[in-house]
Amino acid sequence: MSTLPTETDASNGYEEFASEFIAARDRSIGVDVVRDWARNLPSGAAILDLGCGTGVPISQSLIEDGFRVYGVDASPTLVAEFGRRFPQMSVACEPVEASTFFDISFDGVVAIGLMFLLPADVQRSLIFKVASTLQRGGHFLFTSPYQVCEWEDLITGRGSRSLGVEAYTTLLSEAGLVLVGNYTGQGGNYYFHGLKPS
Repeated sequence: MSTLPTETDASNGYEEFASEFIAARDRSIGVDVVRDWARNLPSGAAILDLGCGTGVPISQSLIEDGFRVYGVDASPTLVAEFGRRFPQMSVACEPVEASTFFDISFDGVVAIGLMFLLPADVQRSLIFKVASTLQRGGHFLFTSPYQVCEWEDLITGRGSRSLGVEAYTTLLSEAGLVLVGNYTGQGGNYYFHGLKPS
């Protein structure tokens, strides 16, 4: 278990509870939705996985389908595990809001189980940041509840918040993205699918 003080943990509590997260992480939730979403991308496309954790199951499923995955996560323990499992891929240990996103552009960006962990202002800025790193015709997929709500994260006990479908739709539009789909997947997760027009 990390000895980092909670207030300096850029991973929103996940470094402190990394071993519990690894043990509890469901190996199938989100995989079907992400694989369907990735069919919109060119073969072998570069995909950025924000809040990638260990890479299981989201990055793993994309790698298995032939995509080049770049991961970003603020937990050193989870990033080390990602690197151990997928040494051929690139991963950076840094908060998404401070990341350079490898200084490249991407065909697709996923943020599964991340957005609602962030403060509202960081969520807003992250959507704009993702839009700027996407190539024209690129796709963005993230999860957050449909409704406006707040709750405690089951693993860390920290506050989580959803801005709601209306706010996310508006933010995507303001960032130059078009909401092209919403999905409810396994585990009741709600997905937002944005497109950067060509």
